[in-house]
Amino acid sequence: MKSKLFLIVGLLLLFSCSNSNNESSSIDAKFHFQNGDIIFQTSTSNQSKAIQLATSSKYSHMGVIYEQEGKFFVYEAVQTVRLTPLQDWINRGKDQHYIVKRLNNSKELLSAEALKKMKQIGEKFKGKPYDIYFEWSDDRIYCSELVWKIYKEALGIEIGEVEKLSDFNLSHEAVKAKMKERYGSNIPMDELVISPAAMFESDRLRTIDYN
Repeated sequence: MKSKLFLIVGLLLLFSCSNSNNESSSIDAKFHFQNGDIIFQTSTSNQSKAIQLATSSKYSHMGVIYEQEGKFFVYEAVQTVRLTPLQDWINRGKDQHYIVKRLNNSKELLSAEALKKMKQIGEKFKGKPYDIYFEWSDDRIYCSELVWKIYKEALGIEIGEVEKLSDFNLSHEAVKAKMKERYGSNIPMDELVISPAAMFESDRLRTIDYN
């Protein structure tokens, strides 16, 4: 009787562990992304609404997808530039909605050597603080600037048009309030900025997945 009981308990434990491992692996297995894919979401940060209004786009945050040991991560600029597990990144966005885009000719351009160079370029930004002033420098960096510079410096590809701050719609009260909070009365209208919206609309990219 005892031997049968031990056998049943053992089988239950085995099934439980097996099921747990399958659930864990399925989190990454359900994605069919590739290294270098670009992912967009609507951030829930306190500046997201102002970015959406100023750029006429629902997407206010983005990053680059990398795969490591069978798991997916997003290289992003938030409080600091860091690598974030993909599912955590998705969960953080509004309604867990995301769109993933990929270079049109990714098979030719995103070789193993090219991806290695992208990661090397990205490493120089790792740990740098988020740039709330959206300055075109490498001292601090914001999300779309990080992705744009990785592609530009590693592959010579410009995804999206760099604009001046004055090119955005700064007329909404929420945008004005955020600008005053950041810059006071000295708004740098000639500052170069690359927005998530400009990269999202780039004809160099095609949509490969969304949720």
